[in-house]
Amino acid sequence: MQEKNRGLALFTFLVFVFLLGPLLIISITSFEGGSILKFPPEEYSFKWYENIFKVEMFLSTFKTSIIVSIAGNILALLLGVPAAYALSRFDFAGKGIINGIFVSPILIPGIVLGFSFLRYIVVAYELPIYTSLFIGHTVIMLPFIIRVISSSLTNFDFSIEEAALSLGASRIGTFFFIVIPNIKSGIIAAVMIAFLESFNNVDISVYMTGPGVSTFPIQMLLYVENYFDPTVAAISVLLMIITALFMFIVERLMGLSYFTKR
Repeated sequence: MQEKNRGLALFTFLVFVFLLGPLLIISITSFEGGSILKFPPEEYSFKWYENIFKVEMFLSTFKTSIIVSIAGNILALLLGVPAAYALSRFDFAGKGIINGIFVSPILIPGIVLGFSFLRYIVVAYELPIYTSLFIGHTVIMLPFIIRVISSSLTNFDFSIEEAALSLGASRIGTFFFIVIPNIKSGIIAAVMIAFLESFNNVDISVYMTGPGVSTFPIQMLLYVENYFDPTVAAISVLLMIITALFMFIVERLMGLSYFTKR
């Protein structure tokens, strides 16, 4: 029994090394003092972190990605929460078809979906680039919003809602004051997953950008094609730190609200 536990511990350790090893290598190489990305570094420096803020395209595309992801996330949330509620709460004709339509952007390859957006949104309707990006990113975030919130609603006891309705509460009031607070953690998780999917997207965004307009991941890809310095490694480390801090803050806020309610 003890040998099995040791074997399981060794296997778990190897899995963590396999998953975290590349992140550790990227983190170390980001401090390379030379002009070429290599591991292990011969000397250490923070100059590539400074270089991030010297490249204007990184700053402008980061701003574009943040704005598009947040705006698309808000619209996807406004559409996805009622859709997830309706799909979980009611039975109606065509429910399976509608559910399949909402999930289809996840199943369709990104390149195919991006080309379809280019053909039927950008070219056919001649929409501005920012509008096209906003629509495209909303579409790719919507399935994640619906699926995650639907999962939260499967654990929700709708008899609580019915009890509130029987006591005179309106359906809209019940939705906002009974349903939403009970699935708040699912909504936060959906927002985080959808935001990361949108912010890191390349295969769809590359079809919907144009002259003078790009997104942060595309700019990173273009930079790697032309330069072989550790700047992108430094960007990756900063993004990992920002993501970890964001998740920590959200977790603390969720925990604080839980204890406040109790």
